[in-house]
Amino acid sequence: MSRADPVQLSMPSSYTHPHDDEMEDDAYSVISADSTGSMLYAHSSSSATSHDWEMRSASPAPSVYSMTSSLRAASYVREFGRGINNYSEVYRLPADEEEFERLDRQHIMFMEVMGRYAPPIPEILADDTPGVTKTILDIARDFPHCSAVAVDLVPMQDINMPPNCRSEVDDINLGLQHFYGEFNVAHARLVSSGIRDYKGLIDEMVQTLRPRGLVELVEFDFHMYDEHRQSILSNRLEEETDAVARWMNFVNVAIEQRGGEPDAANHLRQWASAHPDLEEVAYREFWFQSCPWKRPNEHNASRDNRIAAMMRDDILAFLQSGRPLLLGSGLGDDFVTELQMSAERELYEATTRTYVRVQNVYARRKA
Repeated sequence: MSRADPVQLSMPSSYTHPHDDEMEDDAYSVISADSTGSMLYAHSSSSATSHDWEMRSASPAPSVYSMTSSLRAASYVREFGRGINNYSEVYRLPADEEEFERLDRQHIMFMEVMGRYAPPIPEILADDTPGVTKTILDIARDFPHCSAVAVDLVPMQDINMPPNCRSEVDDINLGLQHFYGEFNVAHARLVSSGIRDYKGLIDEMVQTLRPRGLVELVEFDFHMYDEHRQSILSNRLEEETDAVARWMNFVNVAIEQRGGEPDAANHLRQWASAHPDLEEVAYREFWFQSCPWKRPNEHNASRDNRIAAMMRDDILAFLQSGRPLLLGSGLGDDFVTELQMSAERELYEATTRTYVRVQNVYARRKA
């Protein structure tokens, strides 16, 4: 995501421009947005012919730049001690190394609970068609025959990016018209905090798909849930408890004030089911303990508490990541600090039995 006229960047330097004669005439491909914050990935077709490229719409198409220190510096602004992207006024969570490390750890946790990817993806990305190049990013190492593009609000900083990946800076709020009809998979995960019109984004993603392509969406709603799996809203909060829930509700409000859609998770199934071009809609939900609060004699306590310890650490890091957003929304430093300390204590003591709810929808485009 970025402002209306974003810097656009492509890495690594060995990237082959779509005009090159060596590109395949036809290819399967994937576009993906993946974030709990700043990281957005888009996997564009590596097979667009010169004619295809010229026929794209007027929405911003990727450009190729070499990485320089000045470009990197221009991508960030310091706010409240953290590095924030310099392109989007909607998305105000950090985009610095500390946040990238949090997202990496979170990705490992999600893979263990939710699986590495949506069930249909291995079939869709199978290396089973001679002369066809398929593209993906999150699982580029699992599918080395695929090529991948990583799109973010800031330049990718991972020097270990696999050789079948390249990186660009772009803003999916600006539309995906330049990718219409090019992809076999479109994936978005935890991007709602930076999306102005999530229902519109779903339609854009569907338009990028070829017939029978797959769209997958994963989001959470920036609320905590009690042990009965009921949302803990502001009118149910107690001053002495539920500090994490209070903090998360403030984040929800701050995101909405910025123009994001923090509650998009609760509409994913409805939006996908009502879309005229989608079929075979599948819905899954995952309940993560906020911390290891299960007693040893409870069902699956050992495994659930192990995963919960990972979620606790993720929330603890998210408390730090959310400070610029909350302070920028008008809350005072002393208030945010006190609430953060209470939330940290609650997580470490593991006495409040709460959940984070993650919702997942995937569907196929009609033939």
